[in-house]
Amino acid sequence: MDKPPVPRASVSDIWRVPVAVWRARKALDRGDLDAARTVVAPLLGAFGTVTFVRKLAAEILYASGDPLSAAALFEQAAKRLASDRTVVVGLVASYAALNRAGDARRSAALFPDHVDVRLALAWAELVALGGNRDRGAALVTSIASDPELVRSPERVAMHQALEAVVAARSGDCDGVRAKLRAAEVGAPKLRAGDRAFLGYLGGVALREVGLIDDARATFALAMDASPESIGAALARRERANLG
Repeated sequence: MDKPPVPRASVSDIWRVPVAVWRARKALDRGDLDAARTVVAPLLGAFGTVTFVRKLAAEILYASGDPLSAAALFEQAAKRLASDRTVVVGLVASYAALNRAGDARRSAALFPDHVDVRLALAWAELVALGGNRDRGAALVTSIASDPELVRSPERVAMHQALEAVVAARSGDCDGVRAKLRAAEVGAPKLRAGDRAFLGYLGGVALREVGLIDDARATFALAMDASPESIGAALARRERANLG
């Protein structure tokens, strides 16, 4: 029996795909993760071999708490877009979320000097299984002098939360609280998903310094801030591990 022909793109697809991509991007940017997933799912089904569709789907899946699927799509996209900042950051962050520090390190080597890649790698080294904690702390220290850091409130807040994790490694309770208070100052400017992620990192720092009740409460706040986000998913996992 002959194989059925592969469907060819229609004239309507020429207009439908860019419009759907625009709708998915807008939903992602405003933090409407359910809407973004709803729009991108049929795109991925029909045009899953198209690199920019894979990239967008990976961004949405990561943001909405599915780093495993996101990592697979980012890996596919990276075959054609190895120097794309979004793809590399997405890869490193996905592997950090999956506790795969070695894969995060390998991915970061594709674009090693960008501040967002370095922030994601610092997270992986400090928190993920197999991470090099000393290397993570050194990255956090070096990022502080990167002029690109202050161009984004999200970067600044993540860096402060990572500084809290570093302080926790040395048992500095006051340092942890000070860094988390600094991160909270800029939190109102951030989207709900970013606040949830900061809550996850804050909970990790509090747990590492032995403040278990505070960590549990902080994870709960992260889960409430944006329940469908990657930050909430990670906070949910870490809170469950506390028992």
